[in-house]
Amino acid sequence: MRLSVLTAILLGCACLAGCASSATPETVLAVKPSRETTSSVAKGGGPVPEVAVGEGQVRTEGAQEMLAWAGPVPDSHVFETVTKQSAVPSERPADAATMAEMPTQRLGKRSRVYSQQFRDAHPINFGKRAPKHYQVHGVDVSRWQGDIDWMKLRTQGANFAFIKATDGGDHLDPMFQKNWRRAKEAGIKRGAYHFFYWCRVASSQAEWFIRNVPRDPDALPPVIDAEYNGDSACKKRLSREKYVEKIRVFAEMLERHYGKRPIIYTAPDFYEDNLSGELKEYPFWLRSVAAHPSKRYPNRRWLFWQYSGSGLSHGVEGRIDLNVFSGSVNDWHNWLNGQS
Repeated sequence: MRLSVLTAILLGCACLAGCASSATPETVLAVKPSRETTSSVAKGGGPVPEVAVGEGQVRTEGAQEMLAWAGPVPDSHVFETVTKQSAVPSERPADAATMAEMPTQRLGKRSRVYSQQFRDAHPINFGKRAPKHYQVHGVDVSRWQGDIDWMKLRTQGANFAFIKATDGGDHLDPMFQKNWRRAKEAGIKRGAYHFFYWCRVASSQAEWFIRNVPRDPDALPPVIDAEYNGDSACKKRLSREKYVEKIRVFAEMLERHYGKRPIIYTAPDFYEDNLSGELKEYPFWLRSVAAHPSKRYPNRRWLFWQYSGSGLSHGVEGRIDLNVFSGSVNDWHNWLNGQS
């Protein structure tokens, strides 16, 4: 009796061992966490390389993840139903996770406004309404400013920064991610801007911007850069109505996604030809480097004024664009609270 029981036990153990040994390498590996990473989430990596994905090209999954670091964008036909849906994926890239974990500014709490210490390689006499008489100064940057010391730039008077994000429907500024993260770390109020290509469909450009610019409640409103581009392969000129229509489609899609009305940036020639008297419900950021905006854009209220493209500052090698906010320090904080 005891021998039979012992034999049965031994036989049972042998069967169990046989079952265990039948596990394949794939079965064992399946339960281990993957260590695979891509360039979009690897810590300590450099800025996203410049890329251009042409229309009709097939993107690999890895390439799309590298470019679309803020997550997938909804199809254009469902934009009406995704007003409150975030484009940030559940597993956030390292940069997005870092930003989300940083403490956000409480509503009503005022950040310090630094007086401007900028210089200008080609100073202009603006008369009694000179930029120096405005209290809140800032900058706009792109890849061409290189590696920026954001903390030093802030103490020089960069209280806000508009950062180049995207062009058209397939280009991401290679310094955007780095600039976006470090500007916030330095305590600078920052927003992203898109350079509009007039030969591209407006909705696809909006989708591209949304795919690459995170929805951060502390960010400034997104900006549409609407101007002529003589360097572009697109030489076609549109009617005033078509320019306005494209801007409006792009702006409405961004407003639904980010919950903030976009700002329109423009230059005197494009404004005079296409935007004078148009889009009055939108705030404007006006380029005027030789005179006060009231002379170049009569009867147009403005929120930001870009007064120089030849600014000089500690923290940046070379030249940088200089800007002012239209109101006082109190106006600035009240406006920021409204954006929050």
